[in-house]
Parts: sequence; C-alpha cells; structure tokens
Amino acid sequence: MYKLMIETSFASAHQLRGYKGKCENLHGHNWKVQAYVTAEKLNDIDIAIDFHDLKRITIEIISQLDHKFLNNIPPFTEKNPSSENISKWIFDSLKERLAGYKNVEVSEVTVWESETASATYYEK
Repeated sequence: MYKLMIETSFASAHQLRGYKGKCENLHGHNWKVQAYVTAEKLNDIDIAIDFHDLKRITIEIISQLDHKFLNNIPPFTEKNPSSENISKWIFDSLKERLAGYKNVEVSEVTVWESETASATYYEK
C-alpha cells in the first residue's frame, strides 16, 4: 500500500455559532491543509498519482474558501465552519474529484487552524 501527501494553504475568516468564547466573534486563520491519498498499485509509469495533479485539485477545492467568510459558503451557512467540518468538506470534495483516478483513494484530510491545533477527517 502507498500513501501520498500534499500540503497547501488558504486564508479565511469565520465565526462559530453557539460557541461561548472568543471564537464566536469574527476572526481569521491562515489554514494549512494536508491531503493524504492511498493506492494499492502504481499506474503504468510507476506512480500512484502525480503530486502536481493532487495539489492542483486540492487547490481548486480550497480556492472556494480562500479569502472568504466561511459562514457565507454552503454547507457552512448551516453547519459551523469548524476545523472538523472543513476537513470533512475538503475530504468529500477531494473524494468526488478523484473518483476517476484508478486505484487512488482519499485516506484523510488534516486542517490546521494554527501551528498547534488541527482536525483530521478520515473514514473507516
């Protein structure tokens, strides 16, 4: 089994509805995103997926969030734009976009809201 990871970032603002504390106020983060994929086999040129392709697709997904107020972007109009929900949203979007790649599956997405705090979404 092979596991690959790319890292990229975006900046955005959000506020957590129903949260009692500073994070209920409008604030921003420079988010770091790590996307991991797995492959059981390599393709005909002995790679799982081109890192450039994986990073490009991930950047296309997070560009919808970059320099935006996350609370105004579905599904975060209904769900809190927490690190947990953002990591799941990126995971689901990446899973959909990679459906056409043979033998490659998203294994997890980690979203860092600071240097010391992150949330990871993966499926069992």
